[in-house]
Amino acid sequence: MSKRHLFNSSDGLVNKALRGIIAYNPSLSLDETNRVVYDTTYDRSKVVLISGGGSGHEPAWTGYVGKNMLAASVQGDIFASPSTKQIVAAVEAVPSDKGAILVITNYTGDCLHFGLANEKANAKGHNCRTVICGDDVSVGKHGSVVGRRGLAGQIGLLKVMGGAASAGGSLDEVYNLGVALSQQIASIAATLDHCHVPGRTELVALQEGEVELGTGPHNEPGYKKLSPAPSASELVGQMLRHCLDEKDPERGYVEFSPGDETILLVSNFGGMSHLEMGALVDEILVQLANDWKMEPVRTCAGFLETSLNAPAFSVSVINATATSRNCSYSVEEFKSFFDAKTTTFWESMAGSQAQRRTRQQQLVPSPKEEIRVTADERRDFAIDPALLESMLRNACDALIKAEPELTKWDTVMGDGDCGETFRTGATSLLTALDSGLAKSGSVIKVLLELEDIVESKMGGTLGGILGIFFVSLRAAVEKNIELAQNPVALWSTALESALENLGRYTPAKVGDRTVMDTLIPFATVMGESGFDNGVRAAEHGADATKTMKPRLGRATYIGLSREKKELPADPGAWGAMVAIRGLQGGLVGATKVER
Repeated sequence: MSKRHLFNSSDGLVNKALRGIIAYNPSLSLDETNRVVYDTTYDRSKVVLISGGGSGHEPAWTGYVGKNMLAASVQGDIFASPSTKQIVAAVEAVPSDKGAILVITNYTGDCLHFGLANEKANAKGHNCRTVICGDDVSVGKHGSVVGRRGLAGQIGLLKVMGGAASAGGSLDEVYNLGVALSQQIASIAATLDHCHVPGRTELVALQEGEVELGTGPHNEPGYKKLSPAPSASELVGQMLRHCLDEKDPERGYVEFSPGDETILLVSNFGGMSHLEMGALVDEILVQLANDWKMEPVRTCAGFLETSLNAPAFSVSVINATATSRNCSYSVEEFKSFFDAKTTTFWESMAGSQAQRRTRQQQLVPSPKEEIRVTADERRDFAIDPALLESMLRNACDALIKAEPELTKWDTVMGDGDCGETFRTGATSLLTALDSGLAKSGSVIKVLLELEDIVESKMGGTLGGILGIFFVSLRAAVEKNIELAQNPVALWSTALESALENLGRYTPAKVGDRTVMDTLIPFATVMGESGFDNGVRAAEHGADATKTMKPRLGRATYIGLSREKKELPADPGAWGAMVAIRGLQGGLVGATKVER
């Protein structure tokens, strides 16, 4: 794997890429502040589709904005979901009289942020629904509660749903089509090596002569390493068996009956040559015909959903006939939706440039700053300003110091963004402290600032969890302010309420190897025996994740097959513990100075 890049840092890279990508189609506009690309010619009298996710998968998702496909897309940082605030901005960029459908892949961060954005958009008067696509059969049915993760099968979903929406389908019809189709996709990926993210020092690479089966698009290791590497024919054979053998108790997600019409998608992860991709598609079609008596009615191959420059690919088979049995559209209509011509990057690199707009016309001015919610003095909780400052600064400094280790652990187990997400939040809070955030001693002001930081700057799974957590925590503190004379009781009650609300969006519990392994013990024990004991419980909870079997998040997809008895600590749980312990250290330090 090469670490050489033209742009050697990820700083500003996503925004710069978006400015370049939209240049091919003069109908596209970019809200750079929110990283939202939208089609200025969309029809608001029809259902609109909005999708998005982490960057690094181009042309997904910006490349699919255009006629007969997406009305808007929203991009997060590299391999990290966009924030709730960004997604709401995408909905508001393309308001529809019929309603909007958010179409996402099954990753925890995306589900959290898009789910919360769906609720916020509906509260603002939009009519939104969400379709989640999980198509990766390498994720077995047993041992995980998170479900299948998303691969490039989602692109077929966007294509068909986009065609149905443009044909005038109702919100119910298009939504039901999306749900039905999402359950009829079988995908799997294989990689010759992992990709390298610009600006990161960590390197995850395969050994010479290894091929990894069941890899994810975020550098997650697969569920099985094949060594010595099989031939192309043998590898394709294994992949198709995983996708098509409905008798497989772990991976038989989709049933295929004789005569069912199917669609084949083969996605280049970014580093496969066109020469080999052509040969690969031929090998797949030959084996489908000979071994499975299947001849796809449509075949699409190329850069559908990439993983930067990874020498890898995925195979997706969609059962169009089974989809039609579970929605109001016929197979012929299904195929016509898939065939609908688009003006997207995928289908038309050049686009129609007869009526060009200037670059200034395409780039949307930054929106006016929203009026921020302010603390209600009647429900505020205030402490000594110097103490508050000390605790927050100590927690931020501890997180920044821990970032390299957190990034290293997350690179081993996931996509590597956890440490950077914590660091982004910590540095942003330090900037706010430098501007006097803690001078009044208002804890509510701090929580409001944290809400804004998480919503606007922290994507990914961690950002989604923390966003819901801080909103709920602030609301709970305000609601129970009558307990202010007993701070431990106030915080215990507020934390319990916040975690209960967070449980509406994530099933994570103690033992699932997530950030909840820190937060739940901390809240429980603090309520029973005070802050210091709560911190010790958080430390024990974070440390215990080293021996846990992952049950949620991206680590799920590899952790089940690891033979190691001890993994790195879960970076989310460890980072939360570092922050909590940092608060305690700041409290002790300030008390000593006062004495």
